[in-house]
Amino acid sequence: MEGKSRNALLLSLFLSLSTITVASNSYQNLVLKSLPNQHTLSWPQSESESLTPFNVSDADTDTTLSLELHHIDSLSVNNEDPQQLFNLRLQRDSLRVDSINAIAAGNRSRVRGRGNGNVNGGFSSSVTSGLAQGSGEYFTRLGVGTPPRYVYMVLDTGSDIVWLQCSPCKKCYSQTDPVFNPSKSRSYARVPCGSPMCNRLDSPGCRQKTKTCLYQVSYGDGSFTVGDFSTETLTFRGSRVGRVALGCGHDNEGLFVGAAGLLGLGRGKLSFPSQTGRRFNRKFSYCLVDRSASAKPSSMVFGNAAVSRTAKFTPLVSNPKVDTFYYVELLGISVGGARVPGITASLFKLDQAGNGGVIIDSGTSVTRLTRPAYIALRDAFVAGASNLKRGPEFSLFDTCFDLSGKTEVKVPTVVLHYRGADVSLPASNYLIPVDSSGNFCFAFAGTMGGLSIVGNIQQQGFRVVFDMAGSRVGFAPRGCT
Repeated sequence: MEGKSRNALLLSLFLSLSTITVASNSYQNLVLKSLPNQHTLSWPQSESESLTPFNVSDADTDTTLSLELHHIDSLSVNNEDPQQLFNLRLQRDSLRVDSINAIAAGNRSRVRGRGNGNVNGGFSSSVTSGLAQGSGEYFTRLGVGTPPRYVYMVLDTGSDIVWLQCSPCKKCYSQTDPVFNPSKSRSYARVPCGSPMCNRLDSPGCRQKTKTCLYQVSYGDGSFTVGDFSTETLTFRGSRVGRVALGCGHDNEGLFVGAAGLLGLGRGKLSFPSQTGRRFNRKFSYCLVDRSASAKPSSMVFGNAAVSRTAKFTPLVSNPKVDTFYYVELLGISVGGARVPGITASLFKLDQAGNGGVIIDSGTSVTRLTRPAYIALRDAFVAGASNLKRGPEFSLFDTCFDLSGKTEVKVPTVVLHYRGADVSLPASNYLIPVDSSGNFCFAFAGTMGGLSIVGNIQQQGFRVVFDMAGSRVGFAPRGCT
């Protein structure tokens, strides 16, 4: 009897501890903060730093490259208030998601009235590379050419081609720095027609007069960039990378104001990580700070040092139709310490025809989930947040709360279950301020398409590791320190 009593006592203690463990994983506190203000840029003086020259064709050695990243709102020229900046961000987000869905579905945009690919001017052809540059959310400062001319460039994991505006301009949008003039660079060289580099473009053109390669990138929103496909030296905070293939755009229409161009970080063969794979071992990572909590910049690292020791990894999945995006397997989602019924791996499956799937994207802000998964997640969160006063819907958000007058609330935990990696989100990554009146919204949205996108709000605070050499993506919590 004494043994049975002891066993019963141990069982009771175990159940109590289990209950405490579950409870501790069920809720977390959210400290309420306002919409972030437009931060003033305080960029390091890269121009005066000493240079460490190297070339992407050198022998394979370990090199590390570190960059500061800033949110695109910092380049706003109109001094919008936080509410206006947030609304613009959601507008960009919708355009970007439309473009991603079009590319993932295999739809190709066409620029009209550009002639054909064998003339001295522009050309018209179908392309699939790239996304609307105006929806890129983070940028850095780098030097182009020799001597380097410093410009702001958007970094984007959903695009492949590297490009920037070049003079002479047939049409250029307004940018913060002077437009790059290739005639003043000693390292600029056009790529010949028919060369292996030119043939890597989805739809290369040829300038017959000079027998040099033309590139074109068009986007789902109708904007495009057209010009000479070239090689040039890029300088990153004191380190030079030679012979990077990039588009020198002389006709750039419908693109956003501010940055000079785009540094494509996708999985395609012409992206910056793919081109510099021998130097940086096809590895890079970034950590995006919560801008409502910190004014310090986000960061990006290239090379073996990009791989965090605390990261949990999930395998990359290949899409047979599109090689740009970083596809992963999402198996389920937990709310309040319990798996959400109805959210299964089958909802996120990438089929053999390239439909469906889940991508990790730096340029999309709000995570989009295929509609059945979103409805199940939303309903589970609402049930767990019954203590919070409901608020009005806002833009694409149908689940919002009136938290005016409060400084802190308790919310259910949310965990994303990838294959091999469970990622528990901080509360500020899924309940976000949408105005200055104390309204907060659940920062997920549904999509009628089969493709789901994990956006940068849900990535905040994690060091997200893209290890193409190991065919995996990793997530390290508290990775911005």
